[in-house]
Amino acid sequence: MAQRRQITGFSNPTVKFLRSLREKKHRKAAGKFLAEGLRLLTDARECGHLPETLVMATGREPHPLLDRLEADVQASGGDLIECDTEILAKITGKDNPQAVAAVFAEFDTSLASIDCDAAGIWLVAQALRDPGNLGTMLRTGDAVGAGGLILLDDCADPFSVEAVRASMGAVFTQQIAQARWEEFLPWLRAGKGQLVAASLREAVPYRGAPYAAPCFVMVGNESRGLPEAYEAACDLRVTMPMKGRADSLNAAVAAAVLAYEVLDTLG
Repeated sequence: MAQRRQITGFSNPTVKFLRSLREKKHRKAAGKFLAEGLRLLTDARECGHLPETLVMATGREPHPLLDRLEADVQASGGDLIECDTEILAKITGKDNPQAVAAVFAEFDTSLASIDCDAAGIWLVAQALRDPGNLGTMLRTGDAVGAGGLILLDDCADPFSVEAVRASMGAVFTQQIAQARWEEFLPWLRAGKGQLVAASLREAVPYRGAPYAAPCFVMVGNESRGLPEAYEAACDLRVTMPMKGRADSLNAAVAAAVLAYEVLDTLG
């Protein structure tokens, strides 16, 4: 079993490696990502995801959930590290860090990992750039019982510290896939999925629309929306009323509104 080790210096190679995981190029090279907070890490453990490395602040308050997590990581041969809050802040990039952080291996994000029949609802985002919106969509997917989130084209990294934090643990409960549109559409058409998008082009009211499972709810880039060709390829285009001066909803909010309507329709 692994033993705890103490790190006291900012220049320690492990600290430098952990800190590097805040950058996408280093995450991709290592195939690992950072997560922080006892609640989030407990959600991960309950979903069957144990960290490879557990980093704990010295002087932290004792907690039975952390004891359990530490014991499981130790039993699995994971790395246990203790350091002061200043070093933990350096690792996570937060001035007031949580008392625990961890390193996980990135998940398989290929379309081949997706089982369309595993859920009646799936969320799809195209060129979503804001990691906060990405994390919010993962939380929405968890809330409506969706199977997961499929990221098309050049989206924000779902394993960034910001996206993982915004997901509130849903990064561990939702399947995540990444693909280009040219790969996604043939994959979808090879099965029975219904592709739905909010649109103004030949759209029907989103309430009472003929949604069918498995339903793939697609939203586009925060500023540009979906390309016209993507909307044209949808099986169903729906519109939501805008009563004020704004001409559109935030992408993650629109996905949530549609997802709950689909949930209500499919039961």
